[in-house]
Amino acid sequence: MSEATLPQPRRHGRLVGRLVLLAAAFFALGFALVPLYDTLCRAIGFNGKTLKDAVAAKDLPPTAINFNRKLAVQFTSTLMPGLPWEIRPLEPAIELHPGELRTTRFLVRNLSDQTIVGQAVPSVSPTVAARHFRKLDCFCFKQQTLAPGESREMALTFIVDGDIGEELSELTLAYAFFPAPNPS
Repeated sequence: MSEATLPQPRRHGRLVGRLVLLAAAFFALGFALVPLYDTLCRAIGFNGKTLKDAVAAKDLPPTAINFNRKLAVQFTSTLMPGLPWEIRPLEPAIELHPGELRTTRFLVRNLSDQTIVGQAVPSVSPTVAARHFRKLDCFCFKQQTLAPGESREMALTFIVDGDIGEELSELTLAYAFFPAPNPS
């Protein structure tokens, strides 16, 4: 066979470039899915995310307090990797009447030698209770900056609606704390 009849080797540079771009796009999409999922959950009340932000909750009429009934509310917190903080609820559990306005506090401390910004993401369980849990003021509404070794009490003011179903006698509000993305 002569050289003219041999097939020329294919160049795959363009294909490899496209595949690398596709892999990078999927990698970026993976990071973008977390805030998109959280936003979707807040909008529709899915996965125990509370439905109302502070402004909307303050504009709602107060619900009547149901003194014939008590609910147990438990508070938990989790720190995600990369956040050298310590956090704990000052009241791990409380009892309240549905419709009653309550305030509780969490103690947070930065264990590192650097200033760190963190963000709390709330979740209510059971999921059906999320639509009845109204946060009026919460440290989770904005990012928290703690200096090295700084401790701070952070408040949560909330109401569990008086019309919460009779089948619910307890609920849990859990906070997951994440390191906030560096704005620079």
